[in-house]
Amino acid sequence: MTVKKEQLLEWLKDCAAVFAEQRDYLTQLDAEIGDADHGINMNRGFEKVLEKLPTMDAMSIEMILKTTGMTLMSSIGGASGPLYGTFFIRAAAAAKGKDELDLTDLTAVLEAGVAGIVARGKAEPGDKTMCDAWWPVLDAAKAAESLEAALPAMVAAADAGVASTVDMRAKKGRASYLGERSIGHQDAGATSTMFMVKALSRAVVGS
Repeated sequence: MTVKKEQLLEWLKDCAAVFAEQRDYLTQLDAEIGDADHGINMNRGFEKVLEKLPTMDAMSIEMILKTTGMTLMSSIGGASGPLYGTFFIRAAAAAKGKDELDLTDLTAVLEAGVAGIVARGKAEPGDKTMCDAWWPVLDAAKAAESLEAALPAMVAAADAGVASTVDMRAKKGRASYLGERSIGHQDAGATSTMFMVKALSRAVVGS
């Protein structure tokens, strides 16, 4: 089993639908400890990606990911644009020359993308950021023995990562200004990461 180009395009299409559906929920999460714009921004960014999907049919996996990253970088405001944009641009470099992605390839793509987020945002484990979802997802991919096993494990890891942010004290972004008052709230960035991982699983294995 591998991830085909068509499945990556389906993933991006699904992400656009999910962020349209979850826009208000993500914005509500962000309103509790952030700028109250995360859902709006993610929806706007993936609407722009959706507009470009017809032009991506003839692109390589590398260029699909790079185009997505550049589009998000230019259309999402706040911190999310640079972070998710960097994720896709770094992921694209790891997919260079690949016509499809096996588990090793997918893990390398994710690892490069997450490294890009960390380099840009300087997050550390427990800082209450999207990385607290991405790191467990990456660990699940590395521990799996097949792509079929990896994707549901990644979904479970994303759910656990999101849940873990509730009890964390924010140390990055606007939420960090709240100090102890940030405890008890779910991180919006980790939640959008979870939605993306679930969309990827649906695109590749149908669940």
